[in-house]
Amino acid sequence: MSTLSPTPVILGASRLGDRPDPEALADALIRSSLGYVDTSNNYTGGKSEQLLGDAIRRAGGLPSHTAVYSKADSDPASGAFDGERVKRSLDESLTRLGLDRLPLYQLHDPYTISFAEAMAPGGAVPALLELREQGVIGAIGIASGTLSQVREYVDTGVFDVVLSHNRYTLVSRTAEPVFRAAREHGMTVLNAAPFGGGTLANGDDTFGYRPMPDDFAAHLGRVRDLAGEHGVDLAAAALHFSMRSPLVDATVVGITSTARLDALAPLIEAEIPAEFYDAVEALGAPPAGVED
Repeated sequence: MSTLSPTPVILGASRLGDRPDPEALADALIRSSLGYVDTSNNYTGGKSEQLLGDAIRRAGGLPSHTAVYSKADSDPASGAFDGERVKRSLDESLTRLGLDRLPLYQLHDPYTISFAEAMAPGGAVPALLELREQGVIGAIGIASGTLSQVREYVDTGVFDVVLSHNRYTLVSRTAEPVFRAAREHGMTVLNAAPFGGGTLANGDDTFGYRPMPDDFAAHLGRVRDLAGEHGVDLAAAALHFSMRSPLVDATVVGITSTARLDALAPLIEAEIPAEFYDAVEALGAPPAGVED
């Protein structure tokens, strides 16, 4: 487990602001004993950060056991994602949150620029390095879904953290080479969306927000059958797959309601027999699932 997250699970706030009763959820996230919340500049058009900031102010300040992580996003109007945009993005995040420093700030989905542009003088990555040197952020990360893109940033060796989502789960392992590369660089690995966009928690017929290929759906069906045979809750098993992995330092779980937050503790505390995971591995390598 990384020093960036003394708890095994980080609370994801990507949907905060587009669901009912967002103030109550923001308050619950900030007060949670899990203590770590992940957001981004562009989540729900900035409302996620603003709601978290309002909750921090209602609490009289950030609780001592709590940390908020955020991410730099491209300009929503122009798509610009140069160094100046990274700095403005951080200023916006700090203002909304009411904080003067973030322990982790990540380059988020840099799809509007090339890797070369991001690394060039005046680009997004030099700006992150400058901000880290100034101490206004503690660590820098790359957070994206496109694995080929993530790998380029990981291989620079300048990042502290990598975050990938939907690509390292009980039924899909496409992020494993990236996570192994990150380990070689001494990086902290955050694994987000262990339920594959909800599929492993609520039985949706998509995975990672996309239709499932037939071979993937068949593999998932076999894993569901194994869960039933072993008396295992599939959502708990999916969460613990990530929590028990030596490649993962902390798992980011999206929280969309206070009820979902309340339901998380029993999943974390569940005991999943090793025999279940052995049976899943005996099925063979899972199909690709979500790739680039």
